[in-house]
Amino acid sequence: MFTGIIEEVGSLRDLRSHGNGASITVSCRHIWKGLDIGDSVAVNGVCLTVVGKGEGSFAADISGESMQRSSLGGLKRGMQVNLERALTLNSRLGGHIVQGHVDGVGVVVAVKESPEGSEYTFTAPAQIAGYLVEKGSIAVDGISLTISALGEDEFSVAVIPHTARETNLKGIKAGDPVNLEVDILAKYVRRYLERGFPGDETAGEGGGSFYEKLVEGGFA
Repeated sequence: MFTGIIEEVGSLRDLRSHGNGASITVSCRHIWKGLDIGDSVAVNGVCLTVVGKGEGSFAADISGESMQRSSLGGLKRGMQVNLERALTLNSRLGGHIVQGHVDGVGVVVAVKESPEGSEYTFTAPAQIAGYLVEKGSIAVDGISLTISALGEDEFSVAVIPHTARETNLKGIKAGDPVNLEVDILAKYVRRYLERGFPGDETAGEGGGSFYEKLVEGGFA
């Protein structure tokens, strides 16, 4: 589990494909010191397991599914990647709950810069669009961000200069792919609204969805 607060931007030192998956080596200045074999680390928002460690670097394997369902399949040597180690029990939850399980890949539509900060607009794949709300949280390449504007098939986030400087956002441009993960709480809420709570005897028996029951009762 992660918070979406990026600890460091590393660079991809090596990538070796094998079958449908790959092995990567990431260069980093700081977080390698606090990583051990078997630890979880988020690379551009994808939860990976550390399988090797060296001076100033760590290695991880990427499954075929992660290669297909995230932007990691398009990584190239030298690319910058956002890095975050897993939460500990005494960590501050500065962002929101991020699992490192990518829900879809979006594309940068536009970047508008200003002295106060920048506005980034991304496409919203159909499978995640229903989970997005204005002022809600979303992880973009593992960065915890707040949705500032929402369209039918895209959304925007306002980014302060510090966040842009300390993440890979400073280098992305229109057309670049990004990993997207919606708030896990939104997934559970939508599931309950569509299917009812576990043990609800009327669920699936023509009694309507939980949301319909709330409407009928005047609660929504």
